[in-house]
Amino acid sequence: MKVTLSEVSPRDGLQPIKDFVPTETKIALVRALHEAGITRMEVGSFVSPRAIPQMADTGEVLKVAKQLEGLECTVLVPNRRGFDTAIAAGADRLGLFMSVTEGHNKANLNRTRMESFTDLAAIVRDTPRDVKLRFNLSCTFHCPFEGVVPEAEALEWVERVQALDPEMEVALCDTTGNASPDQVGRLMRHSIEHWGPRFAFHGHDTYGMGLANMATAWGAGCRVFDAGSGGIGGCPYAPGATGNTAMEDAVWMFGRMGAETGIDWQRLLAAADMAAAIPGGMPGGRVRGVPGARAAA
Repeated sequence: MKVTLSEVSPRDGLQPIKDFVPTETKIALVRALHEAGITRMEVGSFVSPRAIPQMADTGEVLKVAKQLEGLECTVLVPNRRGFDTAIAAGADRLGLFMSVTEGHNKANLNRTRMESFTDLAAIVRDTPRDVKLRFNLSCTFHCPFEGVVPEAEALEWVERVQALDPEMEVALCDTTGNASPDQVGRLMRHSIEHWGPRFAFHGHDTYGMGLANMATAWGAGCRVFDAGSGGIGGCPYAPGATGNTAMEDAVWMFGRMGAETGIDWQRLLAAADMAAAIPGGMPGGRVRGVPGARAAA
């Protein structure tokens, strides 16, 4: 059975780094990940450069990424201005996002949940049919300001979002890495049973539960997962949250589980080493440090 792995280090991995990462470094990372067999990637976000200066060159990175054969390029857009820029730049997929909790949505987007939802609902309606959509629900499981999210509240927002477009991918996001596997399993299973197999999982490894949560989501029927090579990243507006679940760890796990990833292992390790070495990043993951894993074909 095939698993779809979306690489997020060029966006989610780099955005918390304070010092600007040169555009050439970002492009080199995108190229290395593509050479490893990555076919889906978040290459940046069209947000205000004042809010996240690290993403100011997303247009330049996207222009190069779109020339790479077979690569689906996703960019995150928080509002109408980002949407207009992304459409003009030719992004293959738009990553819309808002938070399940009021506290994180206000910290991250300076809006209430309903303000974000109203704006994003209009964007969903206005998106050309040849452009794919992913709606990311941040803090589905836990919020840095409000704690563990009641499951009924999370599912209320999942239901509201999925109703916008029956074909749109919806991601349940463990923004802080605090979700527990049983919690992930219940919410993912409920979502798929009620609204179909179009749900993705985005997790972090802050508390060491990244792979466990991925495996549980897989068991609940999820087949699309975000991961970040080198385990770098973290939300600037989620205090204490560290890096993404490492792509190399995810590929190793799914390979051992018999799932088809389509990834070249040695090339992925080289790309992960490159990501982990970027100054200012917070690398994570385990398999890069295992000699036996590094020697595997």
